Amino acid sequence: MSNKLVVSEYDFDAIKSNLKSFLQGQTSFQDYDFEGSSLNILLDILSYNTHYLAYLANMATNELYLDSADIRNNIVSLAKMIGYTPSSPRAPMASIDIQVNNATGSSLTMSKGTVFTTSVDNTTYQYVTNSDVTITPSSGVYRFSSVPIYEGSLVTFKYTYDSTDVDQKFIIPSANADTSTLLVKVQNSASDTTTNTYALAGGYNNVTATSKVYFIQEGQDGKYEVYFGDGVNGIALSDGNIVILEYIVTNKTVSNSASSFSLSGNIGGFSNVTITTVSSSQGGSEAETNESIRHNAPLQYAAQDRAVTTTDYETLVKSIYPNALSVSAWGGEDDETPRYGIVKIGVKAASGSTLTETTKQSIVDSLKPYNVASVSPQIVDPEITSVLLTSTVKYDSKSTTKSSDTIKSEVTTAITNYNTNTLQKFDSIYRHSKLTGLIDDTDTSILSNITTIKIRKNFTPTLASSTRYDIYFRNSLFNPHSGHNSTAGGILSSTGFKVTGSDLEQFLDDDGAGNVRRYYLSSGIRTYSNETQGTIDYTTGQITLNSLNVASISNIRGATSTVIELTVTPNSNDVVPVRDQIVEIDIANSTINVTADSFVGGSADAGVGYTTTSSY
Repeated sequence: MSNKLVVSEYDFDAIKSNLKSFLQGQTSFQDYDFEGSSLNILLDILSYNTHYLAYLANMATNELYLDSADIRNNIVSLAKMIGYTPSSPRAPMASIDIQVNNATGSSLTMSKGTVFTTSVDNTTYQYVTNSDVTITPSSGVYRFSSVPIYEGSLVTFKYTYDSTDVDQKFIIPSANADTSTLLVKVQNSASDTTTNTYALAGGYNNVTATSKVYFIQEGQDGKYEVYFGDGVNGIALSDGNIVILEYIVTNKTVSNSASSFSLSGNIGGFSNVTITTVSSSQGGSEAETNESIRHNAPLQYAAQDRAVTTTDYETLVKSIYPNALSVSAWGGEDDETPRYGIVKIGVKAASGSTLTETTKQSIVDSLKPYNVASVSPQIVDPEITSVLLTSTVKYDSKSTTKSSDTIKSEVTTAITNYNTNTLQKFDSIYRHSKLTGLIDDTDTSILSNITTIKIRKNFTPTLASSTRYDIYFRNSLFNPHSGHNSTAGGILSSTGFKVTGSDLEQFLDDDGAGNVRRYYLSSGIRTYSNETQGTIDYTTGQITLNSLNVASISNIRGATSTVIELTVTPNSNDVVPVRDQIVEIDIANSTINVTADSFVGGSADAGVGYTTTSSY
């Protein structure tokens, strides 16, 4: 009797081996195991064919599920099944004030598509308005305030609806179109220029048979497709209707942070203008990635077009503002000073340091249809907690031709990559052992590293005002006993400042017993002006400064500063971000020392004169 085939093996060699085993049970073919025989060649062909079919079946099965699909069109299609539309590229947006000089008339209109130019890295980019704006003069001054302008070109594309064309699609032909700027209008016919503007349907809620709405989906090659109702959910098109698509085609991220703009052409026939930038451009982003779709689509489906939980808010903000690198939401009642009836949303942009007030308000306005009536969203900037490293790296100079400077550069690169790829997000924890391991693995010649950390936060004082300041590290601080290191200034240090009524440069430290002290240096010796300037909670990491009246702020590292830096020693080498906190390594102000290790364990002089760095 013939042996049974093992059908669970899909590798070529395994398939061929199974076929040979199968043929062992028969007597008709005896040359199957001879590599030069014709039958063996046929076994190769059969094995290859089986292997390819198994691979195809496996890949096809993977493409059936959102979490395993790899082909973009399949991912988009699976997301569509749960009502998710991937974000298109987004155009950078800036806000400007425009004063039109020597204008006349009772009103002045700036037309949609008015062009402005800017330069970034010696390359000129075009910005346009996306709507008509009309003003009346105030005291004879014609001023357009906080006008949003978008990078790119304003494009208009038209289709004539034909019900007999079953394959007709209304495709936005550019893959770089920003669908958030899309305006959809339907003209009755070529002879009837009556035009109706259609709104984007946010789902099927409140959509009736007469609702003038459109829907949008990503189609082939990253191009988006507009489609309309069927007469039940949304009004249906009629033969001869002209579909007009107006949108901005953008260069995406390349002009983020543009800050200086000039008018190209005129406004209502007047070209003498004065432009003031309200907020630099930001928000330019690429189309949503496959990984982002896989992550966000199920979350948005779970949200069901409403914002109730903090996860709902995080998901919706990522959809509304694709330039968000990281989002964190929490109830105001969870703050150190509780505020009820609000949800706070921290947004870390992929480009730009913080969001402009215009962008924040735009996000809040976009959240309104999803809000619970009693809850108000509030967009806040991330709070940065900087990690300062002091690292002593020892290497074996006999096992490498690299200099200490080269190894230092490579170690710095490893730290930079960890900072960029792992940290700088709301949920990213600084793991000390991970970093020290990366340092050790930078080069085979590295023998060890002893790396210590401090953490730093900044605060901006109100000058010439006696004010209370609360600074939250939200990590416990190192204080093994009451009064620890009091004579040396405890674990707290600060950059310099002056207080009202004194010309002496002041600094802050702590007494190890929970008090923050203010002092100045006299012949290098600390003289305390106020030994109870505030408090420091070593358990929670909260520092409170009471009635601090700052007159001026000292330069920091030779540069003018508007902030005072507070640096402390944490209790743990791991630093955990909380709520709107983001942890990042301040590489520029960290210290990395690389030295050759000449001592060999077991030798006569091993350990003699060998020095290391204390963990604290």
